[in-house]
Formats: sequence, C-alpha cells, structure tokens
Amino acid sequence: MTEFPFREEKALEAARAATGLSDFGGDAFREGLRLLLETYNRAAGLSERGRKHNWQRVVLLLSTRLRIQETLRKHPEIREREIRRPVYLTGLPRTGTSALFNLLASDPAARPLLAWEGIFPDPLEGLEPGQIDPRHEAMRAADERTRQRDPEFSRIHHTGADMPEECVLLLAHAFCDVQVGIEVLMEPYGPWFQNQDLRTSYAYYADLLRMLDFQRPGERWLLKSPAHLWALDALLEQFPDGCIVMTHRNPLECIPSYCSMIDTLLNSRGCAPRPDLGKAVLEYLARSLERGLRARDALDSGHFFDVDYRTFLADPLSTVAGLYEYFGLGLDESLEATLAAHTRDNPQGRHGTHEYGLEKYGLTPDAVRSRLADYIERFGLGSTG
Repeated sequence: MTEFPFREEKALEAARAATGLSDFGGDAFREGLRLLLETYNRAAGLSERGRKHNWQRVVLLLSTRLRIQETLRKHPEIREREIRRPVYLTGLPRTGTSALFNLLASDPAARPLLAWEGIFPDPLEGLEPGQIDPRHEAMRAADERTRQRDPEFSRIHHTGADMPEECVLLLAHAFCDVQVGIEVLMEPYGPWFQNQDLRTSYAYYADLLRMLDFQRPGERWLLKSPAHLWALDALLEQFPDGCIVMTHRNPLECIPSYCSMIDTLLNSRGCAPRPDLGKAVLEYLARSLERGLRARDALDSGHFFDVDYRTFLADPLSTVAGLYEYFGLGLDESLEATLAAHTRDNPQGRHGTHEYGLEKYGLTPDAVRSRLADYIERFGLGSTG
C-alpha cells in the first residue's frame, strides 16, 4: 500500500534519497509542486493505482530536476549555448499539430525533441561515447507495454520513445505548466496555473533545451505544444528569432476530439470520470486562445505563420512549402522528395480511427460557437471538411 497523502517534504526527500543530491536549483518551483500535490490529494475517486502512478511521476520529475541542476553546476557553459531560429508549432489541441510536426521532423535539418529526451534531458554520468542510455532502452520497453495495455490512447495520440514529442515534457520539471493535461482542469492547480506569469518556467525550459543541444546538437530545433498558447510572449523573450506556426481547425471538430483524449487520460491515471468534462475543456481552451492571441497581437506579426487544418489535409506538401518560404528556410528537390515520402508512408488514420462527439461530453454546437465566436470568425473556421 503506497503511503499517502502526498506531502511536499516527503516528495523532496524521496528525490534526494534516489539521487544523493540536494540542490533543486532554487525554490521557484515549490509553489507549483505544493498545489500539484494538493490537487492529487483532493482528486475525487483517484484510485490506488492512480495515486501510485502520480506519486512516482512527481518523484521522477524532482529527481531529474536534481540531476539537471548538478549538470548545470558541472557544465556552466551549457547556459552560454545559442538556440537559433527554433520553429514552434502551437494551436488548439487536435488541430493537426502532431501530423505537421512529424512531417517537418522528416527534414534532416530539423532537430525535434524526442519523447525519451523530454523525460530524461540530463546526461547520464559514466556513459562511454556511443553507448546507449539505459533509460532510453527502458522507456522503449515501457512504451510497448503501454501500447498493449491501452491501445485506445495510441489511436488518439501515437507516441514512442524515439518519436518527436511535445516539449511540455521539459516544462513539467518547472512545476508551472500544463503537466499531463488533466491537472489544469482540476482544483487548485488549474486556476493557479492559468493566472501565472510563465517567464520563470520558460527561462528554465530554455536551459533544458540548451542542455539537450549540448549533448546532441542539431541544425534547427523543431518543437511543439498547444500549451505554448499560454506563453507566446515568454517563449519569444527566450528565443527572439523564433518562428511560430499556429494551426487552426473548426472547434466543433477539435474540442470533442480533445475531450475524448482527456477522458482517456483521466481513466489511464486512475481518476474518476468527469461529468462536467466538456464544459471544463471548452473553458480551458477558450482561455488559452484568448491569452495566446492577446500576446500575439502585441508581438511582431512576422513571427507567426497560420495553417488551416483543411488546407493541410488537402495538400500537406504545399503547406510546408509555404511555411518554408515564409520563414526563409531552405527547400530543395531532395527535401521535397523526403517530405513526399513521409506523407506517402504516413497516411491519416494509420494508427486507427478516433471516434468522438460533442454530445457525449455535454456540449452543444451552439455553446462552442458562442464561446469561440471571435476565434472562429478571425480564422474563417465556420465550415468543416
């Protein structure tokens, strides 16, 4: 039987004991940690399996944070590295960001964040040159077990240790981010996060990118997360030459899809079903859009390129060509052939279909249109197909 309730000092001590380290890199993360643990304490119907999983995850994040700080102490030069012209994908969830991300990642010049790196951004001491990180191998095996245990989630969001993945994995170590996506819909962590200044989190996140670039550099970083809508200003403060691609889709399609994904995540984390899930998701996504678009309108418009989901589905290669031209990225015949091969080998629905509907989550088309009317009008998202 796992010992609960979740307590801050107990979690910190568990991480210290696991690593033999004590420096977490300041205390800025501790308020978020306290609220996250309180959220798990208060979560209605959280099963013993769910409590154990969340506890282990928090201790892992804290342990990794300790190792990160130790790496920065040993290698202060990491903070001097430049991340030049990173390309970021963001937008509402389920708007084609993953498909576009994977397509762009097939460019040899792109340096995407891989899933295992997001979990373990710190270098493992004692590895010989070319030796495979055993944490990498363990995550590969764990992913395979997860796919077998929960094939439904794989149909919704197919991932793997060596696949490009959202950089919320890095931000989670700051404890002021969206975590796995369910916590921002729960009390008290969700309301607290939605009102935070995220500059401190993104300064820490930028150091983690530099740490990965220090280990395995690339020509041009490629990153993505819908969560960046909460912090476009903080993101560009860290990377002033950043290129931001915003994807757009009719909310009547993407919101029920996201509800289905969150519903599956709640179940996999051992949480009780949410009767108000649709309403909570709609309000959370609407607020993320409002914050993101408010920040965007105050920033240089040259940082932003918009992608309509319908256009991307109809002709992904033309979409990428327009994106490359807009940001002045190189696109030659060889790269065009590489992109075309990826598109051919990865058709939509390759990993199974994902069924969902608004009514299942207590939403109506009118409610969605009303809450997101300005967004729908601004980007011409009133029609489907």
